[in-house]
Amino acid sequence: MTQGRNEPVSGERRSPSRRTVLATMGALPVLTATTSPARASGAAAATVAATAVIDPSVRRQTIRGFGGMSHTAWIGDLTPVQRDTAFGTGEGNLGFSVLRIPVPENQANWSRDLATARRAAELGATVFASPWNPPAHMVETFVHGTQTDARRLRYDMYGAYARHLDDFTGFLRNNGVNLYAISVQNEPDYAHDWTWWTPTEMVRFLRENAGSINTRVIAPESFQYRKNISDPILNDAAALANVDIVGAHLYGTPFSDFPYPLFKQKGAGKELWMTEVYHPNSSDSADLWPQALDVAEHIHRALVDAEFQAYVWWYIRRSYGPLREDGRISKRGASMAQFARFVRPGHVRIEATANPASNVYVSAYRGGSSTVSVVAVNKGASAVSQQFTLANGRVSGVSSWLTDASRNVAPQGATGVSNGSFTLTLPARSVTTAVAGVA
Repeated sequence: MTQGRNEPVSGERRSPSRRTVLATMGALPVLTATTSPARASGAAAATVAATAVIDPSVRRQTIRGFGGMSHTAWIGDLTPVQRDTAFGTGEGNLGFSVLRIPVPENQANWSRDLATARRAAELGATVFASPWNPPAHMVETFVHGTQTDARRLRYDMYGAYARHLDDFTGFLRNNGVNLYAISVQNEPDYAHDWTWWTPTEMVRFLRENAGSINTRVIAPESFQYRKNISDPILNDAAALANVDIVGAHLYGTPFSDFPYPLFKQKGAGKELWMTEVYHPNSSDSADLWPQALDVAEHIHRALVDAEFQAYVWWYIRRSYGPLREDGRISKRGASMAQFARFVRPGHVRIEATANPASNVYVSAYRGGSSTVSVVAVNKGASAVSQQFTLANGRVSGVSSWLTDASRNVAPQGATGVSNGSFTLTLPARSVTTAVAGVA
């Protein structure tokens, strides 16, 4: 997240102190042995699970998409081929539909990420941006705990900062990219190397200045989905009126903190996005399996438990990211693609039996009037025979794709259907996506 600490010298995004936080929160699990291809194939007898009932009549959140960050200044730009791999939707692509880019402090650098933003937009992706710092002349230093050179936006520069964000939006628009949204500040509560904001300062800026920004506004992007950072916004009607998307990061956030009752109470008409994460860490290769399966469960939890509408990875191309440094899709990337390629912007999450068997996680999404996509994650060491039943509907046909130890989003062909139900064998430690035609 900051060049000084992590790019390019150490090759890591977070400082040791951040890893201490993650480890303390239990976000760095012990790796288990890689599943053998024979076991992953489901050759062993499959455990029979309870039926997963899918009910299209119970609608949850509208999905905006899945994606990642491109930051040319810190790690270099994506190549043209990598852009197409990331944002293309066909076989061998990630299917990303969201791109996050930085807002450089200096206007002379505003074009750095333009080529990738343009291509992503051409391929139908939503582009949004986050700033790490205001321009230097808008900032003052202060004492923050033991930090004697902490930075904050000068109070007399709030209006100028709003114009800075709006000017960046206009620059992109004039260069072929309609920015969907812009954030006030990346991680204002973890700003040792960038600009701090208190909740009071964030509310003040939103109340008095954010309304002049001519695109959607994202706040507060807390590094750990800390509700004490976002609660004041939800509890202030004037500030909330100038926020379109409540954004959060999930570094070390326990699953028990994913639900947000106050947002459900007061966030009507607003969107809820997870705007940055890597999981479970940035130190291991993205090709470790079954560790990469943790990504699929994390996405499931973010969509089902937290009801986020977008899920955005940190760097798109990185040793721990969805694209490896050579531009090929990693195992973590394949876990993401099981969602991203088949759960498209505008799809609506619908009710489904979320945990029909131990270590099995199911979510379902309605795409228009004719399809339902079902993503099933099996983290168990045994295959599971999983029946899916569509409540009050008819299934006309089912195709599926599979990622496990030996396969990446591999087409599995058609599955038989009977009386609105179909059954899939979920191999040990795998993620399966089924797309069903419905009526």
